[in-house]
Amino acid sequence: MSKTSPAPTSYPGGLTRRQVVSWRNAVFLIFAMPGVAIASWVSRLPAVRDALEIGPAQVGLLIFGMAAGSILGLVVSSHLIARIGARTAITAGLTATAVGLAIAGVGGTTPNFIIAFGGLLIFGAASGITDVAMNVSGAANERALQRSIMPIFHAFFSFGTMVGAGLGALAELAGLPIVIHLALVAVAIVAVAFGATRFVQPETVIEANGEPVASDDSSMGWRGRLGIWKDPRTLLIGVIVLAAAFAEGSANDWLAIAMVDGHDVSNANGALVFGIFVTAMTVGRLAGVFLLDRFGRVAVLRASFLLASIGLVIVIFVPIPLIAVAGAVLWGLGAALGFPVGMSAAADDPRTAAARVSAVATIGYFAFLVGPPVIGLLGQYVGVLDALLVVLVLCAIGAVVAGAAREPSREASAPVDTFSDPQSS
Repeated sequence: MSKTSPAPTSYPGGLTRRQVVSWRNAVFLIFAMPGVAIASWVSRLPAVRDALEIGPAQVGLLIFGMAAGSILGLVVSSHLIARIGARTAITAGLTATAVGLAIAGVGGTTPNFIIAFGGLLIFGAASGITDVAMNVSGAANERALQRSIMPIFHAFFSFGTMVGAGLGALAELAGLPIVIHLALVAVAIVAVAFGATRFVQPETVIEANGEPVASDDSSMGWRGRLGIWKDPRTLLIGVIVLAAAFAEGSANDWLAIAMVDGHDVSNANGALVFGIFVTAMTVGRLAGVFLLDRFGRVAVLRASFLLASIGLVIVIFVPIPLIAVAGAVLWGLGAALGFPVGMSAAADDPRTAAARVSAVATIGYFAFLVGPPVIGLLGQYVGVLDALLVVLVLCAIGAVVAGAAREPSREASAPVDTFSDPQSS
């Protein structure tokens, strides 16, 4: 009968097992909150549109406020984290996210377009800051755990969107006013912001080469943090994240329409196929941690982009709807890991983690900004299905540059089981 080694009682930085696992669980919850927030807003967007009495162009302008705010938040995030640390940035970011959401709810109920737009601008900027800070903290937790669990962190964002969408549907059915619904969600987000971050360790606790190192050390200065954009590895990891974000975002915006227009399914079935895609992505992220432990980032990324490409080819070229649904599953599984793995790779060096994650996230979010109009413009002339060939090309490019995400060399060690209950220290 084989004996298993006892779980270690200390981890890098002198942390106990209980501290590391509590930190991990807190980051799970933190990642879920932005998903709850965005899904809560999106679930009430039709009601906001009706209250404001606006058309598609004005709705697009409203959404642009959130996107513009996100880019602003991503740009300033590394400088903010350098000053106050990721833990404080998460607390501040989630709190400001809640404030922006509540203000947008006021604007949608009043109704007042300017107030709603301003709320979404705050919401977007705070979300951008939170996104970078929680990825920096998650990457530091990965180093403490000595295990690649970033995909599970991102899966909790997906869980958050499911919860937010469900609560939004219930609020709509109950006739709950928009402002009350979003205010309640905002209160819950603030409670998590102050409750969960108590268990988040500062990224400075994780050592590099035996010395404590602050993520994005303030000695870099503004020029140093901006100079990270000149690093070829930063740009290549950015391309990986861009390709993955384009693969995910194009499905979010166009898969249902592509199934309806290109495969002649009903609107309800088109929405169902999108739900299947999102479910496949969530499953892919949950399974990804074990694949990364076994095969490493590069092999998993190349296999993921190949899987997404096969799925896209099936969706685009196979005229049988049922088989196209299978293609959507492969597309979802393939699109699941590029973004979280890119965030892990960007944060490999704790001294430049915040700056590099900020740069990579900005490149990735560019796909969410330009993807929908690019696919729409091409779809106007060649059809939505054929327009998705752009995504196929980007997946091929992502597979080619996947080597940029290779793990830093380190002594091989067996991963520790960090998913069981922590032992008392």
